[in-house]
Amino acid sequence: MAARTANALWEGSLKEGRGQMAVGSGAFEGSYSFQSRFGDDDTGTNPEELVAAALSGCYSMQLAAVLGEAGTQSESVQSTANVTLRNVDGAPTITKIALTTRAKVPGIEEAAFQEAVDQAKAACLIARALAGVQEITVDASLES
Repeated sequence: MAARTANALWEGSLKEGRGQMAVGSGAFEGSYSFQSRFGDDDTGTNPEELVAAALSGCYSMQLAAVLGEAGTQSESVQSTANVTLRNVDGAPTITKIALTTRAKVPGIEEAAFQEAVDQAKAACLIARALAGVQEITVDASLES
């Protein structure tokens, strides 16, 4: 498997500085700051938002794969991840990630779908990489 890369440059002090992040493929580049990470500035991104994007993308693909391996093709799988930061022992820490997933899967029974949801969570490589997060939940439902 190919190695994946990203880079970040930070200039200045923690609270007054600014940074730039980019993924190696060139598909994304964005600015970030102390305020976009911990405050109310929504003009930049932050590392936690990129973790949410990575988990959402990985989980959606993994659920589609699990469904396909079981013989049921999905039409679509859309996931949103909400990353919660809290201070733990004085350090900002990701304490919870809540995934919300909506899928169009013709012909599947609810029980089989929920079993696939659980299998996908266990198999998703980004979720496995985030094993240090206290809680990762999935609220998944079928759309008609």
